[in-house]
Amino acid sequence: MIIILFQELKIEDKNILDPYFQLNYHENSHLNFTNLFMWRKPYNIKWCIEDDILFFIAEYNEEKFALQPLCTEDKFFMAIDKFKAFFAEHNLPLVFSGLEEMAVEKLKEYPAGEFEFEDNRDDYDYVYNSADLIKLSGRKFHSKKNHLNSFRKNYPEAKYLPINDDIITLCKITINGWYKKRLALTPDDPFIKAERDAIIEVLNNFDALKLKGGAIFLVNKVMAFTFGEALNTDTAVIHVEKADPDVNGAYTAINQAFVENEWADMAYINREEDMGLEGLRKAKESYRPVKMIKKFTAKFKG
Repeated sequence: MIIILFQELKIEDKNILDPYFQLNYHENSHLNFTNLFMWRKPYNIKWCIEDDILFFIAEYNEEKFALQPLCTEDKFFMAIDKFKAFFAEHNLPLVFSGLEEMAVEKLKEYPAGEFEFEDNRDDYDYVYNSADLIKLSGRKFHSKKNHLNSFRKNYPEAKYLPINDDIITLCKITINGWYKKRLALTPDDPFIKAERDAIIEVLNNFDALKLKGGAIFLVNKVMAFTFGEALNTDTAVIHVEKADPDVNGAYTAINQAFVENEWADMAYINREEDMGLEGLRKAKESYRPVKMIKKFTAKFKG
């Protein structure tokens, strides 16, 4: 007997699934429709709603795993029971990935078996004070402020604009050019094409996903662009930030302008994980996060 009937994730599902993401205060950037939608193909993400519980399964390196179920607190153990039955029916070990600390604490009390837990530093989300990213004040942001001032001095005609349909078209043209260069340098890296396809998919569905975005222009050319949305009541999540690597200070400029123009009313900015990439980790740490959102793997021991 099939316990849970999973289906493909489609853009039309957003209105159905969003209320489940909003049931609780989530700080994990993965627990967001856009994030799951844009990465659904490389991770084979599927979903199901049963008994007012939202279930997700995914796959990486041909290994299936579950994501944190989204439901009211009184249904959490029921959700784990159903996941356990589903994975057992398919002769698979029950493994959860990307769990929040809140879910880990609940699993420690699970009455029908034990889990072993492991946290993964590469998956930690970086969270910043929005005011810090806007003002770049004080000694700790001295180099960032210098980069921004240098950019403004070298490119005084550069301007920030919120993303609209016309700008989306220019962003797609620009991103294709950037990724073509990256593929030429590292043709065997499968992540490059997956990331490019994920970004294009979001740009193609920008209005339906109800995102905010911004771009920096220089002579009608996109130098940098970014997009994000509210993750919870006081935090915005930045899904993507891309800039011309040959333009010094472009990343600093789009980061500062986007938060100032679109997210000044939010207390925090979640800039997602560094994936264990040394350069990305260094860049994210340089903005002085005020907290890190831990994510855990849980394996059912029986």
